[in-house]
Amino acid sequence: VQLQASGGGLVQPGGSLRLSCDASALGLDFYAIGWFRQASGKEREGVSCISMSDGSTSYSDSVKGRFTISRDNAKGSVYLQMDSLRPEDTAVYYCAVQVLSPIQKITIATMTRVDWWGKGTLVTVSS
Repeated sequence: VQLQASGGGLVQPGGSLRLSCDASALGLDFYAIGWFRQASGKEREGVSCISMSDGSTSYSDSVKGRFTISRDNAKGSVYLQMDSLRPEDTAVYYCAVQVLSPIQKITIATMTRVDWWGKGTLVTVSS
């Protein structure tokens, strides 16, 4: 099963992009979808996640206030709206799915047991 991520590209500093991740093929009931990124020469870091069960969201400090994650349960999809982009946001962005128990809460910091990874999409912020 593959996660379908899309929406990367080249954007100028201060610009916006929207990433999409389609997890509908997984057919899960309780799960979270998160976005991670890895810049060249750096470790992968968590960016944001959302529980598809209760809609709770979580952001890393580096993107809080600039990125917004949202969901469409009917489509099994999640979107990451990225505004006020900075050169340091340049990275390959990956969506990921972690199965949850029915009452489990999750944050991007605790999303450490990813069950599926999507192929990355490159985001380049440059003038």
